[in-house]
Amino acid sequence: MNNLHEPESEPGEELVQADDAIIGRAVKWSLLVLAGLALAGTGAYLALRPPAARPVEKVSTLATPEVAAAPAVTIPAVRFTDITQACGIGFRHISGACGEKLLPESMGGGVAFLDFDGDGAQDLLFVNSTYWPGHAPADRPAPTLALYRNDGHGAFADVTAGSGLDVSFYGMGAAVGDYDADGRTDVFVSGVGGNRLFHNEGSGRFRETTAEAGVGGSGTDWSTSCSWLDYDKDGRLDLFVCNYVRWSREIDLAVGAKLVGTGRTYGQPTHFEGAFSLLYHNEGGGRFRDVSAEAGIQVRNPVTGVPAGKSLGVSPFDFDNDGWPDLLVANDGVQNFLFHNRGDGTFREIGAESGVGFDSYGMARGGMGSDVARYRNDDSVGILIGNFATELTALYVSQGDPLNFADETITEGIGPPGWRLLKFGVFFFDYDLDGRLDVLTANGHLEQEIGKIQQGQEYRQPAQLFWNAGANSGKCFLPVDAAKCGPDLLTPVAGRGSAYADIDGDGDLDVVITQVDGAPLLLRNDQQLHHRFLRLKLVGATGNRDAIGALVRVRLGDRWQSRQVMPTHSYLSQSEVPVTIGLGPAEQPDAVEIVWPDGKRTPLVNPTLNRMMIVSEPASGS
Repeated sequence: MNNLHEPESEPGEELVQADDAIIGRAVKWSLLVLAGLALAGTGAYLALRPPAARPVEKVSTLATPEVAAAPAVTIPAVRFTDITQACGIGFRHISGACGEKLLPESMGGGVAFLDFDGDGAQDLLFVNSTYWPGHAPADRPAPTLALYRNDGHGAFADVTAGSGLDVSFYGMGAAVGDYDADGRTDVFVSGVGGNRLFHNEGSGRFRETTAEAGVGGSGTDWSTSCSWLDYDKDGRLDLFVCNYVRWSREIDLAVGAKLVGTGRTYGQPTHFEGAFSLLYHNEGGGRFRDVSAEAGIQVRNPVTGVPAGKSLGVSPFDFDNDGWPDLLVANDGVQNFLFHNRGDGTFREIGAESGVGFDSYGMARGGMGSDVARYRNDDSVGILIGNFATELTALYVSQGDPLNFADETITEGIGPPGWRLLKFGVFFFDYDLDGRLDVLTANGHLEQEIGKIQQGQEYRQPAQLFWNAGANSGKCFLPVDAAKCGPDLLTPVAGRGSAYADIDGDGDLDVVITQVDGAPLLLRNDQQLHHRFLRLKLVGATGNRDAIGALVRVRLGDRWQSRQVMPTHSYLSQSEVPVTIGLGPAEQPDAVEIVWPDGKRTPLVNPTLNRMMIVSEPASGS
């Protein structure tokens, strides 16, 4: 993550830095010999030169990278309005921070849009953390998950109490999906020290099934982003869970990280050993089997043998159009992973060879959230990864070969405007319904005192919205200012998770952003551009009832829009399952096709526009 720390003491052999010590001893004596030869000359020079002036202590400055000229186009005015309190959302995230600066406190919690009661309206689930043992205030209730029912018009009621989700643990992220094909959306929640699975019993009630399902983890894991997907195409939803680092309070305190001039701070991921992520195969009957090792997703450091991943974001996507979902995993401080699905139940990690493992200079970045989409409305694929402050957001774009990528963040306009910000939640979405996918990043620093030592840095940071000007515009993405999107979207927050959904049934996509130790921002999209749209809810014929992994393809002229049915986007979060495709001013799309997860294709002739259309998968043989 950040480069402003210094260790206070040796963290011990539990930590990855122990490997560095071995290398250091190998060169120690040769360096001492060279130092001795140089000592005499250096001493003479120091004795004869005039005394240097004492340096003046000052706040460091950050040099801004060059920004390419913007194309001559007009960004449409689309106002986002903060309706958090007005619509009934009273949730507040609790990190449990009590002065010890334990790393999980800085990472926040996610959010999920889901239709838990099957009424067609997008409800909200907020993931909370909790107080550390021995530090819970006696006069406050324990923090829990928070479930809000949507009335269909964008007003929400808190229905947490008695739902079965009113439990307290150190939660991080969420994944929503119907894992047992009973027609109701279930909830998996990742966390520190164990994960939870909640089965939707109907009537607004959930039952915890973690133990019987076998997806709780080791009990010492720190799990982050997670996703339901059918990786082996057997019709049942499997589960991928990112694990961040090997962590405990004792390890964290041993690291002893300090922020220069302010004292103890949150440690860098380099201070902690990596961790293996988890892949659970759905065996049916509500039970899962850990297939992480046999499936090939456990990547080790080739030198030390310790787990190499420090995973915070995951994006399932069929990169090479072979019908098998692959996995993009964003890592913090080490290379990103791209797990290519071999179609036999195993994956091969090709992050470095595909070009998505590192930046253009071969350096690993502090990857947080991620998303994947065909944002150019052609066959090329874009991978979006939010990175640490003073690191550019990554935008890897496929180069003809679907598994060969180059980082085009600068040429496409995403990188320089947001380089100073610390990017967590990132996703593609078409906020103005013009048929081109735009980008939103949710931002916020880790260090509350960062402004004291870096000029221009703030703990609370505004989100950034980028409008897609089109592939032929020169620079694809243009930053949108308050004059075009309204000031509410750009409210500075300690931003973390983010998601989108149509909460009020008007067709445009609304946004929610979570923050650490604070209230979320629920932002209603008030665009008035009169663009048409196609909105589809797919119903699978087999165990994958939400048709997760299906593609909706829409042609306008010679351009195809392609959207994947996949709620997993951003960081720790889930967006809505229905697919919305903007058509701009077009009267009708020229063609619409659904590619189901098993490869069947369904053309839609004269589809209904400007309202939800439910499409069921044809039964086998029909």
